[in-house]
Amino acid sequence: MEKLEFSFSGGTALAARNRPILSGVLGSGNLEVLIEPADLAGQCAVEIETAAVGFGRIWQAVLTDVFERWKIGDIRISINDAGATPAVVALRLDQALKAYSGREMKP
Repeated sequence: MEKLEFSFSGGTALAARNRPILSGVLGSGNLEVLIEPADLAGQCAVEIETAAVGFGRIWQAVLTDVFERWKIGDIRISINDAGATPAVVALRLDQALKAYSGREMKP
């Protein structure tokens, strides 16, 4: 198992009514995403536990792409990964962020 941590800035905090959201299932080739509100001065903190060791640069690229679309802050994201492909990671994050924010991603 590998633990990765990332931080993103430039996001906007959402209304305090947001509750934690869990998206996906932990299974072979999949992952689960937990999004929680957090007082992080506009930052977004991402913590990943993954069975696929050595893919930090790929995680960084996928997360950077996701947060270019989603300008959201003051959230903590926890990801438990069981070997999901980058496309599945992006899909699960988009699903979770849509459910958390109540809006569509920016084009």
